Amino acid sequence: MGSFKHNPDNRLDNVEKLQDAIQNTEENIKAANETLSFSSSGDKEAIRAKNDRRKESIAGMMSEVEDEQQARERGYKTDNQLE
Repeated sequence: MGSFKHNPDNRLDNVEKLQDAIQNTEENIKAANETLSFSSSGDKEAIRAKNDRRKESIAGMMSEVEDEQQARERGYKTDNQLE
């Protein structure tokens, strides 16, 4: 069995990664909306439902961006880090 090596928590680019994910999700919503006029009624319902879930994900990611920005301002200190 191989050894497991723990990767250190590197949060330095989390805000940028989250912002990219938000932008990609927004683009997916736009692309899906563009297909609505060519879709059957059942597909339209599925597309709208998926876009609703995407919007919920965006809200969650925006909240994470705020948390990460605050953590960045505080220097990313956690309870288990030594100063």
